[in-house]
Amino acid sequence: MLASRNDRPMTYQPFFLHGPDRPSRWLITCDHATNVVPPDVNSGDLGLSPEDMNRHIAYDPGAYGVAHELGELLNAPVIAANFSRLVIDPNRGEDDPTLVMRLYDGSLIPANRKVGRTEVQRRLDAYYRPYHNALGKLAARDGTVIVAIHSFTPQFQGRPPRPWHVGVLFPADERFARPLIQRLHEEPGLVTGENEPYTGYLPGDAIDKHATANGLPNALIELRNDLIQGPRQQRDWAARLVPVLEDAFTASGL
Repeated sequence: MLASRNDRPMTYQPFFLHGPDRPSRWLITCDHATNVVPPDVNSGDLGLSPEDMNRHIAYDPGAYGVAHELGELLNAPVIAANFSRLVIDPNRGEDDPTLVMRLYDGSLIPANRKVGRTEVQRRLDAYYRPYHNALGKLAARDGTVIVAIHSFTPQFQGRPPRPWHVGVLFPADERFARPLIQRLHEEPGLVTGENEPYTGYLPGDAIDKHATANGLPNALIELRNDLIQGPRQQRDWAARLVPVLEDAFTASGL
């Protein structure tokens, strides 16, 4: 079944675009927005249980709601991929070995076990590249600052709990990320990670492709997904992030 923000059936499209003409310098992206399996991928079913498809292995729970609300509050365009990261991961380079996952956090993905080069190429052409082509056009606006919204699970199977509420990921370009981290550290009761819970650089990932390669200031914000489970929490986090982003932008001098 296809998903939408209003849980209504819809004609499939590989990405959502909100407010493309909004004038803000911000560009809000959400690479892992939905757990949708397009109908021409194994008849819309990867062979996983509903429980697995609602886990972090299939998408970033809560991230799309935060990104959508941020766009509204900042008067900024928002682009969000509308396919599960298990179909093909838009936050990986085209030659990354984890582009199409066969096993993730203890779960085998049956429909991906025998995926070959031809099917990977088809998924690139049908889903991945349309999303990145649209994102690239938005990023080409003068003075764009890219903020990518993701979420992370509080704990991987068999691993220690993660203490962070929010993390900021970035490669070498600290122009915006550094003042953003400093501003988040000022937030009461907030545990902020720097390039946590992951490294801030994967060659060919979405930030590398659209920000680093073009010299655009950027940050990838990771929110712990148990903190953004419902619409109200998502709205609250977006509202909390707006002054943080604006203060960091001012401090950056960009």
